[in-house]
Amino acid sequence: MNNNKTSNNKTALITGASAGIGKSFAAHYAQQGWNLVITARRLPQMEALAKDLEDRFGVQVVVIAADMSDPKAPQFLYDEIQSRGIRVEALVNNAGYGVPGNYVTTDWKQQQDFIQVLVTAVSHLCHLFLPGMIEQGYGRIINVSSINGLLPCSPGQSLYAGAKSFVVGLSHTLHAEAGDFGVNVCALCPGFTYTEFHDVTGTREMVSRLPKSQWLDSETVARLGYDAVERGDILCVTGRSSKIAAFMTRVLPRTTMISVMKKQSKAIRKTG
Repeated sequence: MNNNKTSNNKTALITGASAGIGKSFAAHYAQQGWNLVITARRLPQMEALAKDLEDRFGVQVVVIAADMSDPKAPQFLYDEIQSRGIRVEALVNNAGYGVPGNYVTTDWKQQQDFIQVLVTAVSHLCHLFLPGMIEQGYGRIINVSSINGLLPCSPGQSLYAGAKSFVVGLSHTLHAEAGDFGVNVCALCPGFTYTEFHDVTGTREMVSRLPKSQWLDSETVARLGYDAVERGDILCVTGRSSKIAAFMTRVLPRTTMISVMKKQSKAIRKTG
């Protein structure tokens, strides 16, 4: 069934689109009439998603497999899109994952790949696609960060929190530089969201002890992020508890927040 309104002829590029928040972003953009370029490592999942969105919303979906841990991936993706004559009006930098464990004892290559995906690839894709948006006088960039990017990190989160904090800072700067040219840049900072992220990091059992009221589904997070960048918001924090935590970072001393985060982390791990 085609529930699509008249296509707006704009195209959104979404990374990490095979599951979770990225998949929900793809569905929401398609529902709004956007054509899509979706990318991730898992080709079968993306091909199934593309067919589903094309059938439901009547949009065009281009699938390009790419692994953002490869330093050449952003340029490859850009060149492939250019060769197809596609103009990208929106970029959703969503690809990411977690590396649980102590910073010192975690293999460096693992952490290097992590930095490539969450920091370098995000920066590179913005650098590649932002000039075209500025030139055409219109663009939207959503950089998916995390509530951890705004908070003092708890043990085992050092690299993740640092990377996500960088994404927030980068987004704010790009918005300041490109906002006068019709380009909105927003850092999306979700709190606890129902995705496979916690299964991959092995933290599902631990975080499942948290009250259900602290969780949002990925569809809601994607919708809130989309609405925020359309309004021109530079920051979007999702979830009531996450908004409270973000507010506390502005009114409490940093040392106090670090102590609170450490105690909360220990309490969650001991629960159950």
